[in-house]
Amino acid sequence: MGAGLKYLLVVVGVTLISFSGQAQCAMCRASLENNVSNGNIGIAAGINFGILYLFAAPYVIIALIAFFWYRASKTKRNELVKRSVAR
Repeated sequence: MGAGLKYLLVVVGVTLISFSGQAQCAMCRASLENNVSNGNIGIAAGINFGILYLFAAPYVIIALIAFFWYRASKTKRNELVKRSVAR
């Protein structure tokens, strides 16, 4: 078995392992529950927005990399076509 295949299997295996854990520490959870029960949802909404921001950021970065990669490959392909037509 090649080294690349072993590496791929390890990465896939580690990725598929699920860990159960709490999304917030006990103090944060207690503070948010206390604020929500008192009618103050501002802090909880801010925490939820922060979680969504942290969730979306990697996907936006990956999308930007894919876009620039696509644009660069399209430009390179067009240059090769122009060179072959010019000959």
